Amino acid sequence: MAPLQVLEIFSTFLLVIFIQVYLGNAQNFIQSRAAYYPNSEEKGTETGACGFGTFGAIINGGDVSAASDLYRDGLGCGACYQVRCTNSNYCSENGVNVVITDHGASDSTDFILSQRAFSRMAQTKDAAASLLSLGNVGIEYRRVSCSYPNKNITFKIDESSDNPYYLAFVIWYQQGKTDISAVQLCETQNFVCKLLDRTRGAVWTSSSPPKGQLQIRMLLSSDDGDEKWVIPLNNIPENWKAGETYDSGIQVD
Repeated sequence: MAPLQVLEIFSTFLLVIFIQVYLGNAQNFIQSRAAYYPNSEEKGTETGACGFGTFGAIINGGDVSAASDLYRDGLGCGACYQVRCTNSNYCSENGVNVVITDHGASDSTDFILSQRAFSRMAQTKDAAASLLSLGNVGIEYRRVSCSYPNKNITFKIDESSDNPYYLAFVIWYQQGKTDISAVQLCETQNFVCKLLDRTRGAVWTSSSPPKGQLQIRMLLSSDDGDEKWVIPLNNIPENWKAGETYDSGIQVD
């Protein structure tokens, strides 16, 4: 075979691969619309429906969002999405990665972003100002893996908790592309476990927590149906207190 023919075949092969990759990436995105919190600070809200509190405003540097259908009755709390607007005059190619911390919708939107996140979809500061003036823009989005370097999954004991009568907590730094679909609370002497209730958003509760140290097990579920239980290295101490945070000692890809 002549060298020119080989080069033509190789060039055609590369073009086919490029088109497949391009179309595959494009198909991963879903078309929608996004707005932003008009009366918020630059970062997110501290009163989001997920129950993260102050953490819900500052996680991911404040690049956070409320979601409508993607909230999924709280199952979507902590999930990460790449969101990019589609107006080529203003919008960057990569957009912004956001974490779901709240529930809400506005005029057919899937996302209500923090002002910071909404602005970060733009190419420049001037373009960001133009985007903010529009208020509601066309976007495309896809789920992406959450990544928190040097951070382990962490349990934040809710201020409503009262040791030893009532325990409520949220899970910080949810990693990867999986959902926390179930949680077990186990006492660490006989390892008797019980499933907890998701009372609102990402808040898990027990009206009669076991005595002693506690182990919190999480069932991680992926979009393709895979499930696995994850067991932290560290337990919750017997003298746990409302408002405190406890490091699980583990990260999840």
